[in-house]
Amino acid sequence: MTVTLDQIKELREATGISTMACKKALEASNGDVDAAIEALRKKGEIKSAERADRNATQGVIAIAQEGNKAAMVKLACETDFVARNDDFIAKGDEFAAKVLAEGADLDLSDEISELNIKMGEKVELPNQTVQEAPVLGTYIHSNKKIGVIIGLSGGTEEQAKSVAMQVAANNPKVISPDEVSDELIAKEREIWTEQLKNEGKPENIIGNILVGKEKKFREEGALLTQSFVMNPDETVAQYLREAKVEVMVRYALG
Repeated sequence: MTVTLDQIKELREATGISTMACKKALEASNGDVDAAIEALRKKGEIKSAERADRNATQGVIAIAQEGNKAAMVKLACETDFVARNDDFIAKGDEFAAKVLAEGADLDLSDEISELNIKMGEKVELPNQTVQEAPVLGTYIHSNKKIGVIIGLSGGTEEQAKSVAMQVAANNPKVISPDEVSDELIAKEREIWTEQLKNEGKPENIIGNILVGKEKKFREEGALLTQSFVMNPDETVAQYLREAKVEVMVRYALG
């Protein structure tokens, strides 16, 4: 029989499970909502919906790459025990490959619902992306909790990967200092001003001190002006020479 949107909405509100799972359950029960709920309870799917308010702070980052195109996903769960499960890790790789093939807007909610049931705890996919650039570098930390995609306008894959490792380690917020928002600088200047006043700094020198603090703050938070981890005597911009950073995406868990 044909299942109506109202029936799907009713079942979804009662159970919290995905729209597609509701549709399948209603089709199997010939539109009987109560029977669908009973069947879902027997399958354990409603239990998975009851986990929705739990925190999923563990998990894995997975990356799939083909040429100058890469996809990255953050697959989150509740415990490190599940995060280290081979099937869970394999699912992360599978989802990254699917996103690479079908695009960043790919809906994987049904697969996540199934994984939720299989793993016995809350599982979610909060982030997924596809990035392209002339030269790509990717990096996943050994514990799979941090992943980075870096795209360059030129240079080498080795440079891109080295910069990806830099981003994983130092977590820059922006690519260049001028990208730090004026709103953030304004808030920081308020804090610095109060700190300087409390330290007894004279009013006539506070302005000059703030200029220096702002410059340092912008440079420390920007990738290009950070000291390069593999050679602290040069900045990342100096290491890259003429190559420009076009893409910087970092996912992290925990």
